[in-house]
Amino acid sequence: MDHIEVLTRYTANFIDELTKSGITDAVISPGSRSTPLALTIAEHEQIKSWIILDERSAAFFALGIAKATKRPVALVCTSGTAAANYFPAIVEAHYSRVPLIVLTADRPHELRDVGAPQAIEQIKLYGDYVKWFHEMALPEATPTMLGYVRSKAARAVYEAWEGNHGPVHLNFPFREPLHTDFSLENVWGVQSERSHHPTFVGEKRLPEKHTNQILDHWRNKHKGLIVCGPQVDEALAAVITKLAAAWGLPILADPLSQLRAGDHDKTHVIEGYDAILRSEVIRESLKPDFILRFGAMPVSKAYLFYAKEHKDAMQFIVENHAGYREPTGNASEFIFADPMLLCEELISKSTTSHVHNEWLKTWQEMNNVAKRHLLSGVETQITEGEAVSGLMEVIPDNSNLYVGNSMAVRDVDTFFMTTEKRISILANRGANGIDGMVSSGLGAATPGRPTTLLLGDLSFFHDMNGLLAAKHYKLNLTILLINNNGGGIFSFLGQANDPKHFEALFGTPVDIELGQAVSMYGGSHQIVTNKSELKHALSASYGQQGLSVVEVQTERRANADWHREKWQAIEQELLIKGE
Repeated sequence: MDHIEVLTRYTANFIDELTKSGITDAVISPGSRSTPLALTIAEHEQIKSWIILDERSAAFFALGIAKATKRPVALVCTSGTAAANYFPAIVEAHYSRVPLIVLTADRPHELRDVGAPQAIEQIKLYGDYVKWFHEMALPEATPTMLGYVRSKAARAVYEAWEGNHGPVHLNFPFREPLHTDFSLENVWGVQSERSHHPTFVGEKRLPEKHTNQILDHWRNKHKGLIVCGPQVDEALAAVITKLAAAWGLPILADPLSQLRAGDHDKTHVIEGYDAILRSEVIRESLKPDFILRFGAMPVSKAYLFYAKEHKDAMQFIVENHAGYREPTGNASEFIFADPMLLCEELISKSTTSHVHNEWLKTWQEMNNVAKRHLLSGVETQITEGEAVSGLMEVIPDNSNLYVGNSMAVRDVDTFFMTTEKRISILANRGANGIDGMVSSGLGAATPGRPTTLLLGDLSFFHDMNGLLAAKHYKLNLTILLINNNGGGIFSFLGQANDPKHFEALFGTPVDIELGQAVSMYGGSHQIVTNKSELKHALSASYGQQGLSVVEVQTERRANADWHREKWQAIEQELLIKGE
């Protein structure tokens, strides 16, 4: 058996096993050393290949696909710094628990550390940011080695899925020539409907004695809170809201919790809690007996202050499998169990004696005050908050909203109110970076569900390369671009008080016409100046094919002042009502 046949059978069996283990999408960054992997993926009928030239963009594109489909995605690149450019997205995937199968091609061992071109140290390149690393053996096509590659492919998918989802990394050393031959008989190996390593995972349920211990802690404590931070399981909304109803508890629902949108009951959902908790006096008046949190820590810094200031309140953090996502440093009890099963168990043990109507009523009344102020008034020049509220009025049912970091996600936290629409809210809140946002949004658009990307001008500028995918694959994506010519979030921070260095170091205006970039990539672009124009432009974009960018131009300092006026009005009315 010659080298090309060995290489073909070795690679074909690996890729075929990926598909049998559930991989349906692969993102390829073109290069030479990865030729066997790239050609084999392109040839396999059961896997969709996406070719993205820029490696950093490619990795975030894969991240977006995985977030939208809730399935692992393969990611392929050549040797050298191509693999290093995947690093930011792998870090994000690690912290936001997204399954990626990273396949890096490499020089064979004799060409490493000898000055060969395009050769860097790729062994455990991503350190602890991947759940599992494996250096693949040099290609062989014996029955034993074909079983070996199938075993590693199946394990890679399992490791990415097992427990908390995350990225895995396999490094492939390939010798030249790198060609493959798909005319070979039985090139995909022994065909079976089953994976090489089928896996069966059972339920993770608390023993009854532990559930009873938790309930004992809550006995005679009526001022409880349910907090739901960023998480992606949309089915969880129904059971959490049922738990809140059974126990008479308010739910502080982060915009990424999947609780603000959908057809479940939202009577107990408090979406204005960030605005409510900005007042230290009000935070003190809302002292909880206990907090039960699902998902990651909420976006809201005001909630972080609230939790820190009430460290004596018992705090219970629910994690599906493992993890210590608790940045307050408070003494906390961790519950490692399936949250659906936990909620159902707690509901079954609920009694009316737990309900404290005044506590819930206080939160609901405060929420109504906050919402009335946040949504009141119409400005002649559209504000960033109005842009978000306008978007939520016209965004299609059964769609995705991918939210950028910095001000974008915070304005969604503040101005995205509950809705019956079925909207999946996605974001890169693992590492909270602004890189790769355009690519992530386009990746999320690949399944065909209407998708809107909300982000600021710096995030857009940082990933303009990502727009090529929209042109190349004719992807439908609406981008609501908030252009305040720089880093608007810094206008809310202490750095804004340093007039000498603020603009250069923090404001960072780019002073470019972003619409020209949109045109270069074949998209449509429109600048709107008021809320009515915004809603009309967005509504029209959802009926168009391809890339549509609706730009809102604001002024950073004026935007900060407008937000503060809203928060101050809310605080003043709440304090008066509390006297």
